[in-house]
Amino acid sequence: MTPRIVSLAPSATSILVALGAAKHLVGVTRWCKDVAPVNNLPALGDCWRCKPDDVAALRPDLVIGSVPYRAEVVDGLLRRGLTFLAMNPRQLEDVFSDILMLGRLLGRPQRAANVVRRMRARMNRIARRAARNRPRPRVYCESWPKPLMVSPAWVEEMVELAGGRFVPAPASSSERIVSEQAVLHARPDVVILAWAACGLRVDVGKVLRRPGWSKLPAVRHCSVYVVSDEALNTPGPPLAEGLELLAKIIHPEVFGVPREKKIRRVTS
Repeated sequence: MTPRIVSLAPSATSILVALGAAKHLVGVTRWCKDVAPVNNLPALGDCWRCKPDDVAALRPDLVIGSVPYRAEVVDGLLRRGLTFLAMNPRQLEDVFSDILMLGRLLGRPQRAANVVRRMRARMNRIARRAARNRPRPRVYCESWPKPLMVSPAWVEEMVELAGGRFVPAPASSSERIVSEQAVLHARPDVVILAWAACGLRVDVGKVLRRPGWSKLPAVRHCSVYVVSDEALNTPGPPLAEGLELLAKIIHPEVFGVPREKKIRRVTS
């Protein structure tokens, strides 16, 4: 029997497609098409906004989501007798573990091991090239503007692998909130805006008008970039490409000037 799966997280969808298990998907979120070829599947809400009745109508054997989620949504799914799995990766190793876990769950452990092996190999190649270059620029990665939130912990690791130094440290490891003063004090050499669910649609002008930002090295040297959030905020196979994008932004003299459609450089 082929299990029927509804994915309420783009990361889960990206993993399932990489495992060659797209046939198991019977429903996805509207955001999943940004990370995997699933345009023909019913598009639902996510762990915050989906309607449990719509999910139940697809008769899934498993619903996969992610943390954080809205308790009312998950409660609605459970009340309808659905099995819900929430993934909650924090570090890159957690991402690899999630891939292996879903591989075991779907009877594809070797396929999952191969996906992880390829990701590690690509990331290691980038890290080795970046390690030859010094100094390490200070990099501020923002995932949300109000309140100011820095990117997830796995992005912090990726910045370090790409030859940068992630600044500033968040006040809370779980909420990733930082103060405006902390950003100004950190004086980032590079600013990366990867707002959740916004793609490249970031009001950069409003960001640059923040008090004190005109004096930041990143702003003065035109090193402010908008990056499509799926490249950094999808804890799955897309992170390998995301690391390469970061490396090109942080060290263009080593990796080449970034020209990908998922990056927009702010020059004014």
